[in-house]
Amino acid sequence: MTQFAAASETEALPALSRQDRDTYARMGETMQLFHNSFRNTWNILYSACSSGRRPANMSIRQYINTGTEFCHHIHMHHSIEEQHIFPVLAQRMPAFRKELELLTQHKEIHKGMDKLEAYLEECKAGKRDLQMGELKHIMDGFGTVLWAHLSDEVAQLSPENMRKYWSIEEVKRLPM
Repeated sequence: MTQFAAASETEALPALSRQDRDTYARMGETMQLFHNSFRNTWNILYSACSSGRRPANMSIRQYINTGTEFCHHIHMHHSIEEQHIFPVLAQRMPAFRKELELLTQHKEIHKGMDKLEAYLEECKAGKRDLQMGELKHIMDGFGTVLWAHLSDEVAQLSPENMRKYWSIEEVKRLPM
């Protein structure tokens, strides 16, 4: 256990140098890059659903592929987190333990994404026509938990939170 792990929520930690702050921020900033990409793709898909028209520069095939790639990328991202990142963080950070919120959010997100991916695959295969209202309904089923998760995870990796659990030398060795 580090000197920081025992610090209480109300106990003020010493100010960080710019370099140490950057070191503590590394994981959160990296995660934010991935999450911003997911937000951007979600917004492309969802804006088209809401307006009833896909982006002018996208064919139906490109739009559907954007949706299936979105699902694939999040599945891969969560797989890496659950296998390589969360187990390490969970040793000291309760939010990353299996029974708590972040992994529960993953499960809820995947239920919705499985429906989204199945729908888009059927559209891609010509088994059904792409209906923006139907796609919006599917996305509405997991959008709230997805967006909350994208923010919650980064907040857990903030420098202020990370330093409660890890020394500067330890955080340098964390995966990612």
